[in-house]
Amino acid sequence: MAGKLKGKVALVTGSGRGIGRAIALALAGEGAKLVINDLKPGIEGGDADTTARQIIDMGGHVVPFYGDVSNFEVARKLIQAAVDNFGRLDILVNNAGTIAHNPIWDMTEDDYDKVVGSHLKGTFNCTRHASSLMKEQRWGRIINCTSATWLGTAGVATYGAAKAGIVGLTRCVAMDVAEYGVTCNAYQPYARTMMNPGGSSVVKKRYEMGIISKEEYEWQINPPLPEGAGPMIVYLATDEAASINGRVFYISGNKVAIFSEPVRKKTIVKEEGIWTVEELIEQVPKVLLAQG
Repeated sequence: MAGKLKGKVALVTGSGRGIGRAIALALAGEGAKLVINDLKPGIEGGDADTTARQIIDMGGHVVPFYGDVSNFEVARKLIQAAVDNFGRLDILVNNAGTIAHNPIWDMTEDDYDKVVGSHLKGTFNCTRHASSLMKEQRWGRIINCTSATWLGTAGVATYGAAKAGIVGLTRCVAMDVAEYGVTCNAYQPYARTMMNPGGSSVVKKRYEMGIISKEEYEWQINPPLPEGAGPMIVYLATDEAASINGRVFYISGNKVAIFSEPVRKKTIVKEEGIWTVEELIEQVPKVLLAQG
């Protein structure tokens, strides 16, 4: 194994299979000790023990931990497991999550609670407990998983809400922890997984709506393997990435991109008083929504 992360302790939620497993293996490959988390054992496609065995076969040090990170106390015990077994926690990758497919009018409260709890609350829970440790040791890397759905996708409103929330959480946490030698960034992966085998109707709809280009559509209907996510996550966890904070990256196979910072694109100002509805009917299309 290489040693870019030798002496570091990492925890990856949702790392029994897919992208989470690929990230865990990449971190272990650079010398990090790992805590592997999954919801429960025996899940199709692999679980925490499956990933742990692969890391042990690599000569690494690893502890599997089962539990639902949407539960605040379970998340606390998960973070504590890193301390109990390895003495510290340096790297937290919030990767766990689930999804529900339905147009908004068919979404149930249970759908919302399950998806937002798994992604957004789970990310908050683990970050809340890990950040206090990292603050005290004055070093840490928090890396959160978002999705293309935060940019808007039909049929997955709860998932998109959770993933957009993670972007906002990431940017705020980054400001909280910056002075303590801790960074917080987000990654938007795209890879072939059990949840995304390729060629989905969601991707087709995004193309038909003009959200993605033909080139991107053709890329997304045949996704690359999850292993492409590993190297960038490792990089964000290194000392060399200490100045990168509050940013969102796209990672897919051999593609890595960074999202622009949100800015006000255009502004209209009325010299005296507030805008009337009639004035806005005229000015918004002409100025704010004008191309270019």
